[in-house]
Amino acid sequence: MARIELSNICKSYGDIDVLHDVDLTIEEGEFVVLVGPSGCGKSTLLRMIAGLEPITSGELTIDGAFMNEVRPRDRDIAMVFQSYALYPHMSVARNMGFGLELRGSPKELREARVREAAEILGLVPYLERQPRALSGGQRQRVAMGRAIVRDPKAFLFDEPLSNLDAALRVEMRLEIAKLHQRLSATMIYVTHDQVEALTLADRIVVMNDGYIQQIGTPMELYEQPANLFVARFIGSPTMNVLDLDRLPGAAAEALIPPALRDRVVRLGVRPEHSFLASGGKAHLHGHVEVIERLGSDMNIYVDAESAGSFLVRQNGNANLAAGSTIDIGFEREHLHFFDAQGDTIR
Repeated sequence: MARIELSNICKSYGDIDVLHDVDLTIEEGEFVVLVGPSGCGKSTLLRMIAGLEPITSGELTIDGAFMNEVRPRDRDIAMVFQSYALYPHMSVARNMGFGLELRGSPKELREARVREAAEILGLVPYLERQPRALSGGQRQRVAMGRAIVRDPKAFLFDEPLSNLDAALRVEMRLEIAKLHQRLSATMIYVTHDQVEALTLADRIVVMNDGYIQQIGTPMELYEQPANLFVARFIGSPTMNVLDLDRLPGAAAEALIPPALRDRVVRLGVRPEHSFLASGGKAHLHGHVEVIERLGSDMNIYVDAESAGSFLVRQNGNANLAAGSTIDIGFEREHLHFFDAQGDTIR
């Protein structure tokens, strides 16, 4: 296990700055997920930790040792890529142990490490197969096994599930979560999928345009987003954000605490924290545009007139149809308030 520290890390390509003063400490055995939209800098940051990209400025240490100029092979870090990158002519066993073979490790050690990793990943029946005889999920497990046999200080994952179909992604998420519990290893995982981030991470690092927007546990980011970007990025379906000046006056007065009224510009409410209301509990009025019936719950897309589009997530199955007129209420204890800069007002 390793403790990884990044201090004032910057990355530039010529005149283009892609990472800005990144400060991040990853504790021993922690599972940290870097998440954000495409182009936010998360994969670049991961590659800098691995040594595959030079650091423009700042300091990277692993267990207190300065790593900026250390070669990737000497950092004792294993990386699992989006592409499986398996040798097609080698068996599963040799693919997993080839890194140790190149290092000149004894055959007995290689075979023991490969067998141990195969047992962890459920690959024992496939050790003599070649990659072409495996499914996508099995190939990704082989790539993970290749990392495990090295017994590294830390594992780095760069969007490892993005090439898999939806069912396999769910299966492999569980495999990675169980792997972390079993190995208690330091893991850094990059994804643009916030569901992966929420289900896997001890802590999530939300990035945008090369800046860290917020660092916290999944529930901290969900319940206490630092700003409008994090609020919209974390949570599925995404948060409803309403401009205060487009809300009915009575609703705005009822929902905004008096002490905050001079500062609040936007109001946020998650679809699951809104409900079909009646009587004095209604805060918005609108017309149903589309209904998605998902079995256990349903998504109701509403034209809330002056307030704009709004999404309500309702448990169960309400008797509604497109074109219906409905009233919407908010759970006040779950409201979010944002100022003109998009920062959260506590």
